[in-house]
Order: sequence, then C-alpha cells, then structure tokens
Amino acid sequence: MSDLHTALSVNVEEDLLPLSALLHQRGVGHRIFEENGRQVVVVQHAEQAQQVTALYRDWRAGKVRIELTGKAQVAQREDTLHWRSAPVTVALILLSIGGFLLVYLHASMNWLAHLTFTPFQLVDGEPVFGSIGGQYWRLVTPVFLHFGWLHIVFNSLWLWELGAKVERVMGSLNMVLLFLVIALVSNASQFIFGGAGIFGGMSGVVYGMLGFSWVAPLFQPQWCIQPAPTLMLFMVGWLVVCMVGLVQVLGFGAIANAAHLGGLLCGCGLGAAFGLLSRLAGDKG
Repeated sequence: MSDLHTALSVNVEEDLLPLSALLHQRGVGHRIFEENGRQVVVVQHAEQAQQVTALYRDWRAGKVRIELTGKAQVAQREDTLHWRSAPVTVALILLSIGGFLLVYLHASMNWLAHLTFTPFQLVDGEPVFGSIGGQYWRLVTPVFLHFGWLHIVFNSLWLWELGAKVERVMGSLNMVLLFLVIALVSNASQFIFGGAGIFGGMSGVVYGMLGFSWVAPLFQPQWCIQPAPTLMLFMVGWLVVCMVGLVQVLGFGAIANAAHLGGLLCGCGLGAAFGLLSRLAGDKG
C-alpha cells in the first residue's frame, strides 16, 4: 500500500491479534510491523486511522470486548452503540429528521421551496415551478424532505443499517462523496423521468447504499458489508412492486420510483469502481 497512515504505535509485547482480526472482518486493510521496539499499525486512508484509534481506545477501555472463536471468526460485544464510528450517517439521519419536522410542523412554504429540486410558488393554491438557475444545493437537498412518519422512520432505519457499515469501511470522507453523488443522481433521475414536482426522501440514497454494499464486496472481498440475499430480495422486490404501481393503488401515495432506481444503479456503479480501485491498489487487508 502507498501513502500509508500510522494508526497505532504500542508496546511490542501487546497482543494485537484480536484487534487485527476485527479490522479484517470490518474490511479495514492494514499492516502491523515492528519498529524501534514498538508495534506499528498502518492503514491506507486517514479516516481509517481515526477509526482504528477509536476502536483500540474503546477496546482497551473495556467498552468493546473482542473474542476470537473458531474458524478465525471474531465475536464482538459492545456495551454502547458505536454511532461515533459513523458520524456522517448519523448526521444524515438528523438532517432528514429536521426535514421531516419542517414539513410536519407546517413551516413556512418559503423554506420548503428553498429545499425542493426546483423552486416553486403557490398560485391559487397550486405550485408553479421555476428554474433551478444557479441554486445548485437543490440537486441534493430534496433527500432531506420527508412527508410522513413511516417515510422518515423506515428511511432512517435503512440508512443506519446500510450506511453505517459502508462508512466504517470507506471512511467518513468517502461516505460524504458517495452520499453527494448518489443523492444527485437519484434526484436528477426523478426530475428527468417525473418532471418538476415536490418530491423528496432518503430512499434513493438508501437504495444507492444497498447497491454499493452488494457490488463492492464482489470486487474487494475484504469489505464484509454485503447484505443478506433475503434483504436484497425484499428491497428489490419492494422496488418492483412500487414501479408497477401496486403501492399507489393501495393508497400509499406517489412513490419516487425513478429516484430509487437511479440511486440503486448509481450505487452499483460506485461499488464496482471503488471495489476495483481498492483491489488494484493492493488493499487486500
């Protein structure tokens, strides 16, 4: 690996095997070597160095207990939920909750109009849409708007389930980049295929994380983030059910199907690109 970052430097007598096994399980490529009577742990990305340091600190503080079991598997027990290991995912969930409250509490329509993909004004009770102009934040901000309790709850749960795992493997900076690209593609897909309208939700990003999680490990097996086949079947099946219009027939309202499909395909493409680049770079753990 090139451009290595030092994550730890500890006493040579300290047993880092459990920590190393857990890092391998999480897909964090690393090397451990001896230098001047110390054990040095190096990683490829600065974000991973911070992750390793935090995990080591919690391990030694007793907040995380790592036990080696048979077949080189790692059993990890955490006394607290490690939301600190996925700060970007947590921030996205909080921003989504804020967007939901903005809609739910019937805040000023001007605020809502500043966050939609295209600006609009109400004329005789009907929205009249304008041009995005140079207001490029609109390419992303619709993902934070949520229009119901089920909408925000399910999107937040799925984002945590998928996004947190991706962030722990890729690092927070890469997670921000992934989010921005997937959000842009999913929102643009909905606008292109559905036209101007008031749409929103993190679902497109969730499907993007799903696609990334499924494809990336095919190219970089060290990234142990691939969802279970049953979860993939459920999520893709739900996408198909929505696309054929069954959900709307049942009275659940309009679904941003193009955003979901665009996000999924974008995530798959990014997963292939990042996974292949990681493998070509020799990040084999």
